[in-house]
Amino acid sequence: MNIHEYQAKEVLRSFGVNVPRGHLAQSVGEAVAAADELAGSVWVVKAQIHAGGRGKAGGVRLCKSVDEVKAAAQALLGSVLVTKQTGPAGKEVGKLYVEEGLNIAHEFYLSLLVDREAEAVALVVSPAGGMDIEEVAATESEKIRTFPIRNIDAFEAAEIASFLGLQGDAAGQLNVLLRQLYQAFTEKDAAMLELNPLVLTVEGNLVALDAKFVADDNGLYRQPEIVAMRDLSEEDPREIEAAQYGLNYIQLDGNIGCMVNGAGLAMATMDMIQMKGAKPANFLDVGGGVTVPAVTEAFKLLFSDAQVKAVLVNIFGGIVRCDIIAQGLLEAIKTHPMNVPVVMRLVGTNEDAGRKLVKDAGLDVRWAENLDEAASMAVGAI
Repeated sequence: MNIHEYQAKEVLRSFGVNVPRGHLAQSVGEAVAAADELAGSVWVVKAQIHAGGRGKAGGVRLCKSVDEVKAAAQALLGSVLVTKQTGPAGKEVGKLYVEEGLNIAHEFYLSLLVDREAEAVALVVSPAGGMDIEEVAATESEKIRTFPIRNIDAFEAAEIASFLGLQGDAAGQLNVLLRQLYQAFTEKDAAMLELNPLVLTVEGNLVALDAKFVADDNGLYRQPEIVAMRDLSEEDPREIEAAQYGLNYIQLDGNIGCMVNGAGLAMATMDMIQMKGAKPANFLDVGGGVTVPAVTEAFKLLFSDAQVKAVLVNIFGGIVRCDIIAQGLLEAIKTHPMNVPVVMRLVGTNEDAGRKLVKDAGLDVRWAENLDEAASMAVGAI
């Protein structure tokens, strides 16, 4: 689960991390009031959306007067930001974070994430942080290092500080910061915690200028304060609806709707569609303990998606019964007619019963015997 930058900074501040002073604003008046309260001579107005690349998209404005803060707020609120992470549709800006400006001497990159192979938290750092970190990763990979950590000791902190080029008091600050970040990451069940950039100011202070926090969904049951930060307006309504039925659904940009049981089979199905020259419209894993109401909802999601031009159902029935999939289809079409071609591969538990239900209903479903055939039929139907 993602939270906004201003919320991530609230979390970090509670662990003692040095972050700039700032205030949330949801109107032009609130933005101006925030600038007045922060005082100073430089402010930064930041669009709050769940996507990176805001700076390059014009979503971060440096302002040198309150009038400029007002103009930035007027321009950003209600606008649509398009970044590499939003896709072409972009995201509408409904919230701003007005922050004090800093005298920046250098920008670094620092993030923590779960390294499942090392069974540890991975600390990724670079002395070349900022908006071009992706380009640095692609062209100057030697400037990025990964440190698997299970705790932070003085030796590790000194090695990381040396790689970043930090000495003296700044190196000491990094030692403290790394411990704070590790504590925040582990205690708040994070999946990723990113500072880009972490800055060293002219005054010699290490400050988390930007912050991104992604919570591990599996740990949310013990993180009520993080759950309270969820912003449903930033999430796809279909994904929210699917989650209510226990469906794993992610909207994509293709035109072949997919319904599969099991994440591995779902990934293989999407890969096969792309190998055949098309793109999946979604990732949809109905899971193992699926019910008729859940399958019904899954079909409704696919049939109501205007970008879906064909539906591919790929079910390998083990725990999942194929007749439940068929019953879900029959329930769904009562309110959401099959207006696009449907290709079905039902194999396994109650396969014959599932096929019979669909055929007895007189539905124009195209049957496939294997994944390769199913993918070819679906791509050929669009």
